Amino acid sequence: DAPDFVTVTIRPATVCGYSPRLRLDLTVNILTNHAINKGVITVFGGEQKRPNLHVQDMTDCYLDLLQQPDANVRGKVWNVGAENYRVREIAGFVRDIVGTSPVTGKAISVETTSTNDPRSYHVSSEKIRRELGFVPRKSVADAVQSLTDAFSAGLVPDPMDDARYYNIRLMQQTKLQ
Repeated sequence: DAPDFVTVTIRPATVCGYSPRLRLDLTVNILTNHAINKGVITVFGGEQKRPNLHVQDMTDCYLDLLQQPDANVRGKVWNVGAENYRVREIAGFVRDIVGTSPVTGKAISVETTSTNDPRSYHVSSEKIRRELGFVPRKSVADAVQSLTDAFSAGLVPDPMDDARYYNIRLMQQTKLQ
C-alpha cells in the first residue's frame, strides 16, 4: 500500500491518425495507407464494427487524467473512444477524403471481399463522459486527413514495407516471442 500512488486504467478504442510512432496495422490507418499508396482499398467483410479514437484525443485524455484530483480517478477504469463505425463506412470516408491516389493518379476504389473474421467491437465511452466530462473532439475524418497530410509531406517513408509501422513485423524482425 502506497497512499500517494494513484492508479487508473484506460481501455482505449483503436487509436488512429498520424503520430511520430505511427502504426499502419490498424483499420483507419491501414485503409488510408492503401488508398494513398496502392490506389485501392480492400475491405474484408465490411460489416464488422470498429471503435476509433484519434491519437490527439488519446493524448488529451491522458493529460486530463493527470490533472484530475486523485479522488476522481483512483482505481477507476474507463473506456475511451469516439466513434464506432463499420469497416465499410471507414473505407468510404477514406475514399472520399483521399480522392485520388498520388501513386496511381486514379480515383480511390473500394473492393470488398469475404472474410473468415467477422468479429466486431463496439466501445461505449459514456462512463468517462459522465464522470469526468471527457469527450473526444476529433473524428475518423480528422484522422484520415492527418494521415493524408503526413504522407503528402513525406513524413512516412516506405509505408508499405518498413516494419516499424507494423507491430507483428517489428516483433518478428527483432525476434521477440
